[in-house]
This record gives sequence, structure tokens and C-alpha cells, in this order.
Amino acid sequence: MDSNRIGAIAEHAIAAELVQLGFDVLWPLVEGRYDLAVDLDGRLIRVQCKSAPVRGDVVVVRARTNRRAPEGFRHGTYSADEVDVIAAYAPTLKRCFAVPIQTFGESGSLYLRLSHPRNGQRAGLHFAEDYPLGAVAQLERASGWVVGAHEFRNRFGWYMERAAAGEEIVVTRRGKPHLRLSAVAPALDLAA
Repeated sequence: MDSNRIGAIAEHAIAAELVQLGFDVLWPLVEGRYDLAVDLDGRLIRVQCKSAPVRGDVVVVRARTNRRAPEGFRHGTYSADEVDVIAAYAPTLKRCFAVPIQTFGESGSLYLRLSHPRNGQRAGLHFAEDYPLGAVAQLERASGWVVGAHEFRNRFGWYMERAAAGEEIVVTRRGKPHLRLSAVAPALDLAA
């Protein structure tokens, strides 16, 4: 199967799952740096869709791009100026994942483990279970927004209760208060 069809399958699988999860999904009229946008309480999250191969116990998610230029194709990685989230569809698993663009290093690749190592190591590893497509926390973390009244826990024991603009957020670690923040919703810059 050619790469355009593989990409189209990934894009439609990701969009379908987002719609099933209750998100409003928007499609750009022209081809650009992102494939779709998700409306998250008035904030548009730019989503680049990728097909993700599974190699052994790892889902390989790439934030790489090939841009057509007069001299041929230029290879690079997506940046936070272009997209907020890389959404990956693993066709062999029929599962989707959402990875904030800031999570990727310079290599442009991220390896999501499907199971935990026998030795219990967690440091420096990314686990597929921490990046489900439907986790609004992933999209909010990418956008810098904190909205709604819900909670977010990550694998390091951090806990944060999301709050509406103007409310106080208490971030705790292992049950102890660590930091107090005021939730601020940034204004949309329509001129950008």
C-alpha cells in the first residue's frame, strides 16, 4: 500500500475515534502543517496524524516531516509552532495515541512501550498507556490550557486538579501539596 493511503487510513481512524469520544473535529480546507484540529472549549488544538508501526513491544511514533521544496524534498521534524499534538494510529493494534509535540526530542521519534519492563524501570521510558488519544489532559498539556473540573495524574505521582479560569489549582506529589497556581485561560490571538 502506498504512503498516501496509509496516511489517509491513520487520519480517518484518529478522527473517527476523536468523534466517538465526543470531541469536535475540524478538517482544514487546504493541506497544511496539521491534518485536523480539535475544538477544546474554544481553543483549537492542531493535530498531525501519523501511522505508527509496532516493533516488538514498542509503538514507534514519529514527528518527522518531508516538505516539498524546489530542490526536492526537505526532511525535518515538526515543531510547536506548527502542531500541538502528534496523533498516532497503530494499525496492527487498532489503537490511537496522542503525544504532545514538546515530548519529542531532536530525533523526532518516540517509542511507546506496550508493557512494563521486568526490572521495574520507569525512568526515561514512555508507556503507551500514558498517551491515549482520548485523554483530554494530553491535549490540554499541549495547548497550555487548564480547563474544566477534572483531575490529571501522571506516572511520576503528580496530581493536578483542573480548574476554570481564576480558580486555584493545587498540584500535589504523592499526596502532599507541592505548588499552588491560578488557572489562567490565554486569550486567542486571531491575528496570528
